[in-house]
Amino acid sequence: MAISRFYCATPLSPETTVELPAALAHHAVRVLRLKTGTEVILFDGSGGQYPATLLIDGKKAAARLGPHESTEAELTGQITLVQGMASGEKMDWVIEKAVELGAARVVPVAAQRSVLQLSGERLTKRLDHWRRIAQAASEQCGRNRIMEVVPPLTLQQYLAASTLPPASILFCHPGSTLTLAQAAQAAGNALALVVGPEGGWSDEELALAESHNLTTVGFGNRVLRTETAGLALIAAVSALRGWS
Repeated sequence: MAISRFYCATPLSPETTVELPAALAHHAVRVLRLKTGTEVILFDGSGGQYPATLLIDGKKAAARLGPHESTEAELTGQITLVQGMASGEKMDWVIEKAVELGAARVVPVAAQRSVLQLSGERLTKRLDHWRRIAQAASEQCGRNRIMEVVPPLTLQQYLAASTLPPASILFCHPGSTLTLAQAAQAAGNALALVVGPEGGWSDEELALAESHNLTTVGFGNRVLRTETAGLALIAAVSALRGWS
């Protein structure tokens, strides 16, 4: 049976006993029905992990930590997925699978043609929801660092804030004559993949990408759905660059 892995926001130290946060204790005790003495793995997102033994007292739970293990499951390079926000559960799917594929961060973009538009309390709740998905996906897939999910930006805001050179920002757009294989090899070890929403990029956003000299790339002869494109690009770039 696989050992349960848990993300703990509390900073962890070897050979100590830590009280588990209420939500984590509830999940371990009430949902998974783990018992005192169960062996688990805890990680705090700073790198590495700790084998631990659960200590359960009613609804509360603590863990006795063992030595720090430097186990990592990160890609050799850093991939940022700049994702035009998609509707329904599509963004949930994209974030979960981006974690599994090894992306360092996801930047949701409030594109002009995005069906999903968020603001105020609704935006805050959705961002918290996406971050919980990233945490759960890390627990499941063996990553000991939490993929960053940043607050939604417009494309213009993202480009204004980005420190990546244009050659390392790959703007996916059907009809481009430059292939992903060519662009990926020319990019640095930190790169961004920019994917439009369901309705595609507006003419204004396409002009903005051109004005920033972004590297426009095509990806095959078929038009991919927004929830497919970014994930396919992450997998393809990782294979092309030999990042595992």
